[in-house]
Amino acid sequence: MNSDRLSKKEKFFDRWAPNYDCLLTTVFYQAIHKRLLEYVELPEQPKVLDMGCGTGRLLNRLATSFPTLQGNGLDLSREMIHQAQQCNQHGVRLTYTQGNVESLPFAEEQFDAVFSTISFLHYLNPQQVMLEVKRVLRSSGCFYLVDTAVRDDISGNYIPFFSGGLRFYSHQRREQLGRAAGLECLSHHYLLGSALLTIFAA
Repeated sequence: MNSDRLSKKEKFFDRWAPNYDCLLTTVFYQAIHKRLLEYVELPEQPKVLDMGCGTGRLLNRLATSFPTLQGNGLDLSREMIHQAQQCNQHGVRLTYTQGNVESLPFAEEQFDAVFSTISFLHYLNPQQVMLEVKRVLRSSGCFYLVDTAVRDDISGNYIPFFSGGLRFYSHQRREQLGRAAGLECLSHHYLLGSALLTIFAA
Protein backbone atom coordinates (compact mmCIF):
# COMPACT_ATOMS: atom_id res chain seq x y z
CA MET A 1 0.00 0.00 0.00
CA ASN A 2 2.78 2.44 0.94
CA SER A 3 4.66 1.76 -2.28
CA ASP A 4 1.53 2.59 -4.29
CA ARG A 5 1.06 5.85 -2.39
CA LEU A 6 4.71 6.77 -2.86
CA SER A 7 4.44 6.07 -6.57
CA LYS A 8 1.42 8.36 -6.86
CA LYS A 9 3.19 11.12 -4.92
CA GLU A 10 6.25 10.77 -7.15
CA LYS A 11 4.15 11.06 -10.31
CA PHE A 12 2.28 14.08 -8.91
CA PHE A 13 5.53 15.97 -8.27
CA ASP A 14 7.06 14.79 -11.55
CA ARG A 15 4.19 16.51 -13.36
CA TRP A 16 4.48 19.65 -11.21
CA ALA A 17 8.28 19.99 -11.41
CA PRO A 18 8.61 21.96 -14.70
CA ASN A 19 6.25 24.67 -13.36
CA TYR A 20 7.09 24.40 -9.67
CA ASP A 21 9.01 27.66 -9.48
CA CYS A 22 6.08 29.88 -10.41
CA LEU A 23 5.68 33.34 -8.90
CA LEU A 24 3.62 32.18 -5.91
CA THR A 25 5.97 29.42 -4.76
CA THR A 26 9.03 31.55 -5.52
CA VAL A 27 7.88 34.44 -3.32
CA PHE A 28 6.65 32.11 -0.57
CA TYR A 29 9.79 29.98 -0.37
CA GLN A 30 12.13 32.94 -0.63
CA ALA A 31 10.40 34.51 2.38
CA ILE A 32 10.53 31.23 4.34
CA HIS A 33 14.19 30.63 3.49
CA LYS A 34 15.22 34.17 4.39
CA ARG A 35 13.63 33.85 7.85
CA LEU A 36 14.99 30.32 8.32
CA LEU A 37 18.57 31.45 7.74
CA GLU A 38 18.27 33.81 10.72
CA TYR A 39 18.25 30.72 12.96
CA VAL A 40 20.74 28.48 11.17
CA GLU A 41 24.09 27.86 12.84
CA LEU A 42 26.65 25.70 11.06
CA PRO A 43 30.27 24.72 11.78
CA GLU A 44 33.21 25.41 9.50
CA GLN A 45 33.00 23.42 6.25
CA PRO A 46 29.52 22.08 7.01
CA LYS A 47 27.96 19.13 5.28
CA VAL A 48 24.16 19.37 5.04
CA LEU A 49 21.18 17.45 3.70
CA ASP A 50 17.96 18.97 2.37
CA MET A 51 15.14 16.39 2.41
CA GLY A 52 12.38 17.03 -0.08
CA CYS A 53 14.69 19.50 -1.80
CA GLY A 54 12.39 20.18 -4.75
CA THR A 55 14.16 22.38 -7.29
CA GLY A 56 17.09 23.07 -4.95
CA ARG A 57 16.29 26.65 -3.92
CA LEU A 58 17.22 26.20 -0.24
CA LEU A 59 20.55 24.50 -0.95
CA ASN A 60 21.51 27.23 -3.41
CA ARG A 61 20.74 29.85 -0.76
CA LEU A 62 22.63 27.97 1.96
CA ALA A 63 25.65 27.54 -0.31
CA THR A 64 25.67 31.28 -0.99
CA SER A 65 25.43 32.13 2.73
CA PHE A 66 28.02 29.52 3.77
CA PRO A 67 30.83 29.51 1.14
CA THR A 68 32.47 26.30 2.45
CA LEU A 69 29.21 24.32 2.61
CA GLN A 70 28.81 20.96 0.89
CA GLY A 71 25.17 20.06 0.30
CA ASN A 72 23.11 17.04 -0.68
CA GLY A 73 19.53 17.34 -1.88
CA LEU A 74 17.12 14.41 -1.79
CA ASP A 75 13.69 14.22 -3.40
CA LEU A 76 11.25 11.46 -4.28
CA SER A 77 10.58 13.01 -7.69
CA ARG A 78 13.05 12.33 -10.50
CA GLU A 79 11.86 15.46 -12.32
CA MET A 80 12.38 17.66 -9.24
CA ILE A 81 15.94 16.34 -9.03
CA HIS A 82 16.43 17.12 -12.73
CA GLN A 83 15.22 20.69 -12.19
CA ALA A 84 17.50 21.07 -9.15
CA GLN A 85 20.51 19.90 -11.14
CA GLN A 86 19.68 22.36 -13.91
CA CYS A 87 19.38 25.22 -11.38
CA ASN A 88 22.53 24.35 -9.41
CA GLN A 89 24.55 27.57 -9.04
CA HIS A 90 27.44 26.03 -7.07
CA GLY A 91 28.80 23.16 -9.13
CA VAL A 92 30.22 20.14 -7.30
CA ARG A 93 29.49 21.68 -3.90
CA LEU A 94 25.87 20.58 -4.35
CA THR A 95 24.67 17.13 -5.39
CA TYR A 96 21.13 15.84 -5.86
CA THR A 97 19.77 12.33 -5.43
CA GLN A 98 16.40 10.73 -5.98
CA GLY A 99 15.34 8.73 -2.94
CA ASN A 100 12.92 7.98 -0.13
CA VAL A 101 13.26 9.85 3.18
CA GLU A 102 12.19 6.72 5.06
CA SER A 103 15.41 5.03 3.92
CA LEU A 104 18.03 7.73 3.40
CA PRO A 105 20.83 6.60 1.04
CA PHE A 106 23.55 8.07 3.28
CA ALA A 107 25.94 6.77 5.90
CA GLU A 108 25.49 7.23 9.65
CA GLU A 109 26.59 10.53 11.20
CA GLN A 110 27.31 12.08 7.80
CA PHE A 111 25.70 15.52 8.18
CA ASP A 112 26.10 18.56 10.41
CA ALA A 113 22.54 19.65 9.62
CA VAL A 114 19.41 18.25 8.02
CA PHE A 115 16.68 20.49 6.61
CA SER A 116 13.04 19.77 5.80
CA THR A 117 11.12 22.77 4.46
CA ILE A 118 7.40 22.36 3.70
CA SER A 119 7.91 18.68 2.90
CA PHE A 120 7.37 16.86 6.20
CA LEU A 121 3.59 17.15 5.70
CA HIS A 122 3.88 14.68 2.79
CA TYR A 123 5.64 11.90 4.68
CA LEU A 124 3.60 8.74 5.27
CA ASN A 125 5.66 7.52 8.24
CA PRO A 126 6.97 10.57 10.14
CA GLN A 127 8.46 8.52 12.98
CA GLN A 128 10.62 6.52 10.56
CA VAL A 129 11.75 9.77 8.92
CA MET A 130 12.80 11.13 12.34
CA LEU A 131 14.77 7.94 13.02
CA GLU A 132 16.56 8.33 9.69
CA VAL A 133 17.37 11.98 10.45
CA LYS A 134 18.86 10.94 13.79
CA ARG A 135 20.91 8.22 12.08
CA VAL A 136 22.56 10.51 9.52
CA LEU A 137 23.16 13.46 11.89
CA ARG A 138 26.50 13.88 13.61
CA SER A 139 26.44 14.09 17.40
CA SER A 140 26.59 17.89 17.34
CA GLY A 141 24.18 18.24 14.42
CA CYS A 142 20.76 19.89 14.16
CA PHE A 143 17.53 19.14 12.32
CA TYR A 144 15.67 22.20 11.02
CA LEU A 145 12.03 21.28 10.42
CA VAL A 146 9.81 23.92 8.79
CA ASP A 147 6.19 23.13 8.08
CA THR A 148 2.65 24.31 8.68
CA ALA A 149 1.69 23.86 12.32
CA VAL A 150 -1.68 23.17 13.91
CA ARG A 151 -2.85 24.00 17.44
CA ASP A 152 -3.51 20.38 18.37
CA ASP A 153 -3.46 16.91 16.84
CA ILE A 154 -7.15 16.19 17.37
CA SER A 155 -8.71 18.16 14.53
CA GLY A 156 -7.57 19.65 11.23
CA ASN A 157 -4.26 17.80 11.08
CA TYR A 158 -5.03 15.62 8.05
CA ILE A 159 -6.15 16.63 4.57
CA PRO A 160 -6.81 13.85 1.99
CA PHE A 161 -5.34 16.01 -0.81
CA PHE A 162 -4.03 13.12 -2.88
CA SER A 163 -2.81 9.59 -2.14
CA GLY A 164 -1.35 9.59 1.35
CA GLY A 165 -2.82 12.99 2.15
CA LEU A 166 -1.14 15.88 3.97
CA ARG A 167 -0.34 15.74 7.67
CA PHE A 168 0.17 18.69 10.02
CA TYR A 169 1.65 18.53 13.51
CA SER A 170 1.41 20.63 16.64
CA HIS A 171 4.40 21.81 18.69
CA GLN A 172 3.78 18.96 21.13
CA ARG A 173 3.51 16.25 18.48
CA ARG A 174 6.75 17.39 16.85
CA GLU A 175 8.48 17.17 20.21
CA GLN A 176 7.07 13.66 20.78
CA LEU A 177 8.28 12.46 17.39
CA GLY A 178 11.70 13.92 18.09
CA ARG A 179 12.01 12.37 21.56
CA ALA A 180 11.03 8.94 20.25
CA ALA A 181 13.88 9.17 17.72
CA GLY A 182 16.44 10.45 20.22
CA LEU A 183 16.30 14.08 19.08
CA GLU A 184 16.05 16.94 21.59
CA CYS A 185 13.74 19.83 20.73
CA LEU A 186 15.65 23.07 21.25
CA SER A 187 13.10 25.68 20.15
CA HIS A 188 10.11 26.68 18.01
CA HIS A 189 9.91 29.81 15.86
CA TYR A 190 7.11 31.05 13.59
CA LEU A 191 8.62 32.18 10.29
CA LEU A 192 5.66 33.22 8.16
CA GLY A 193 2.01 32.80 9.11
CA SER A 194 1.53 29.24 10.37
CA ALA A 195 4.91 28.06 9.01
CA LEU A 196 6.73 26.89 12.13
CA LEU A 197 10.44 26.15 12.47
CA THR A 198 11.32 23.51 15.05
CA ILE A 199 15.01 22.99 15.79
CA PHE A 200 16.15 19.60 17.07
CA ALA A 201 19.59 18.56 18.31
CA ALA A 202 21.07 15.10 17.82
